Amino acid sequence: MTKYRALAGLATIALLALTACGSSSNPVAADSSSTSAAGSASGSSGGGAITIGSADFPESALVAEIYAGALQAKGVQVSKKLSIGSREVYIPAIKDGSIDLIPEYSGNLLAYFDKTSKAVSSTDVYAALPKALPSSLKVLAQSTAEDKDAIVVTKATADKYKLTSIADLAPVAKDLTLGAPPEFETRVDGIPGLKAKYGVTFTSFKKLDTGGPLTVAALKNGQVQAADIFSTDPSIAANGWTVLADPQFLYTAQNVLPLINGAKANDTVTAALDAVSAKLDTATLTTLVAQVVTDKKDAATVAAAWLKTNNLA
Repeated sequence: MTKYRALAGLATIALLALTACGSSSNPVAADSSSTSAAGSASGSSGGGAITIGSADFPESALVAEIYAGALQAKGVQVSKKLSIGSREVYIPAIKDGSIDLIPEYSGNLLAYFDKTSKAVSSTDVYAALPKALPSSLKVLAQSTAEDKDAIVVTKATADKYKLTSIADLAPVAKDLTLGAPPEFETRVDGIPGLKAKYGVTFTSFKKLDTGGPLTVAALKNGQVQAADIFSTDPSIAANGWTVLADPQFLYTAQNVLPLINGAKANDTVTAALDAVSAKLDTATLTTLVAQVVTDKKDAATVAAAWLKTNNLA
């Protein structure tokens, strides 16, 4: 989570450019992994080795650290490649074996593989995932912890335009700039979805990071008037910002769950990760993210403390 820096947004753009150009270079091939001594020593008894990746925002890296600690406690040898980029970067990485495991969000994962899915509830989204995923990948048990993309505005903007819902943006978005990560421009739940579901078209789009410090700063200083920020982000409450309601379910259920290479999902690995999902809820996730983002604590330290408290380490 200490990797949550302004450079993350620029790194994502560069990685996406490599992918789009069909480069043979693997964006996660560079060895940014770290393996615990305990994990290395006992890996043979824990069912093999796992390389864990994360997206390029603090919450994803934090959950990856939680997964890593839970697996290491069961004797699994773990390597980490954190903050490697957006879904458009890490899905190819898990497909080609550069990573084996990554924290995911159920609704966004389903939308990536099945753009026509109509599932919106936690139960329906989770049930649809096995059919949508490539045969080499699988999801394990989902947690009740949920974190959605949210369209966020400042209180001043909400008061000025009387905004409570994304739908309220339709007549005024022509005067506003939206800030979001680059991939938001083409994702079905990004700019295309805002137009299709709500008739919302912003006057301009500013490419920023994935709900990170660039996005938060841009909304705070008025460079953008609306921003895509994750619903558990502590900056929302800290700044008194308004999360616009989503009555048309542009953002479907987004339960946190492990996406794993099916060949790596042995009994030891599955039991360890399922135990994490059984304990992780939204309130807990929000609190843990705040410790990393607001209190500037090390993600691995926060993860280890939570695992110990819940008898998972």
